[in-house]
Amino acid sequence: MPAPLLVGSDVDGTLIDDLDRISPRTRAVLNQLAGTETHFILATGRPPRWLAPIIDQIGFAPLSVCANGAVVYDAERDQVMHAEELSAETLGWLFDRISAALPGSGLAAERVGRSAHDAASPQFVCAPGYEHAWLNPDHIELSATEVIAAPAIKLLVRHAGMSSTAMRDVLAPLVGERAAITFSTDKGLVELSAPGVNKATGFEWVAQRLGVDAGHAVAFGDMPNDIAMLEWVGHGVAMGNSHPETRAAAREVTSTNNDHGVAVVLERWWS
Repeated sequence: MPAPLLVGSDVDGTLIDDLDRISPRTRAVLNQLAGTETHFILATGRPPRWLAPIIDQIGFAPLSVCANGAVVYDAERDQVMHAEELSAETLGWLFDRISAALPGSGLAAERVGRSAHDAASPQFVCAPGYEHAWLNPDHIELSATEVIAAPAIKLLVRHAGMSSTAMRDVLAPLVGERAAITFSTDKGLVELSAPGVNKATGFEWVAQRLGVDAGHAVAFGDMPNDIAMLEWVGHGVAMGNSHPETRAAAREVTSTNNDHGVAVVLERWWS
């Protein structure tokens, strides 16, 4: 294909290596891309407040599809441009079904304000006993009732004794179309978003505003939360370290995140 007009990349397991670094080779090709008419965006499960270390390494501030498509964030202006939330009513409905289907699971909610660090309200709240899947020191512990009392961009369900795949398989038939369910790690964590929301919907929101159609877009990812995005773009690329479901959904499999997989593909057009 000719040089794409829009390139999007997942972050963890894709753009960064296992030590959370963007390789000099990858950084170099991204900066060459930034000097052209092609747009580069991030498309991640991370909330806006977790993007600063990535943006610092890239060297410029791209538009970012965050929270699995629920948020579009302008990092340069530190402004949330678009957000899709689960209502408090839906959160309560989900809580009842999750509690019955997965007893002993922990619950947390990701909220969003007008900026990455909006101090008007706590952005990550969790019920007592919630076990983080990764380091997250900036959480606030509330009762389960308080966690689901306000709209959220993501509801996180944690069960350290199960795989994320198994959790999804239990919850998906119960949740139905009331929420979108996915995961970005297979270590006992699933994430629920507003109905129909995924990285593809966030990617499409950005693409429409940039005037780029799907056929001129390329995207990179490694986990099931990337599948919809890889299927929506003209050329979806899975990393060599990808989950089997993601690999099966991609048009191409590149090398791993530790072996500059994103750069390997982009260097076809920029080197």
